[in-house]
Amino acid sequence: MNILALFSGGKDSTYAAYLAKQQRHNIKYLVSLISENPDSYMFHTPNIELTEKQAKAMNIPIIVKNTKGEKEKELMDLEAAIKEAIERDSSISGVVCGAIASKYQQTRVASITEKFGLTLLSPLWNKDPEELLRRMLCAGFNIMITAVSAGGLDESWLGRIIDDKVIKDLIRLNKRYGIHLAAEGGEYETLVLDCPLFTKRIKIIDSEKIWHGDSGRLVIKRVELEDKYENYPNNSLAHSSTFS
Repeated sequence: MNILALFSGGKDSTYAAYLAKQQRHNIKYLVSLISENPDSYMFHTPNIELTEKQAKAMNIPIIVKNTKGEKEKELMDLEAAIKEAIERDSSISGVVCGAIASKYQQTRVASITEKFGLTLLSPLWNKDPEELLRRMLCAGFNIMITAVSAGGLDESWLGRIIDDKVIKDLIRLNKRYGIHLAAEGGEYETLVLDCPLFTKRIKIIDSEKIWHGDSGRLVIKRVELEDKYENYPNNSLAHSSTFS
């Protein structure tokens, strides 16, 4: 099936696209929404502008649209982006998204795909979050934490690469604070630096930590696409876990 992938550059949307590819679907376009509202109900915002670099790394065309991020109204911008994609390619018959547990997001994407007669693929829906994280690592995903906003997640988490220790730390914080292990509640945000879909890796050249009160972001100012080598480990960007 020819499909669109709703794409934020984070772990969930990227892994959902990867699973769709594994199921032999053909990803014709990535679709990204850049929200002016950092607290958008629908869309990931930290470093969202890097989706174009990631799309280049995947050799997949991307449709990028701006949105003010106003609750419910932002759905019209998503609808317009999907409409543009199917107008470009009438063979598109499905959409893949990375929702895990957010009924708000899942039901709204479902209503849009139904309107266009498209099949909605949600390969992560209701899956165990710890298992998802471990499967991402096993598949060779290199995932960096780029924003945090929850109890127990301090500035030191910005720039950490998700590995077994990070998962153990998240399990501990889940027991203490109740945070969602896969951050479906927005407890943290991520950026995929490398995965099997990428023909090149994302290398961070310049970044800055911004911290306000009990939350913060790693603002990535410049990146480059870097060649991949067979003998390079899966967790590719140095296991130095933070960036200054």
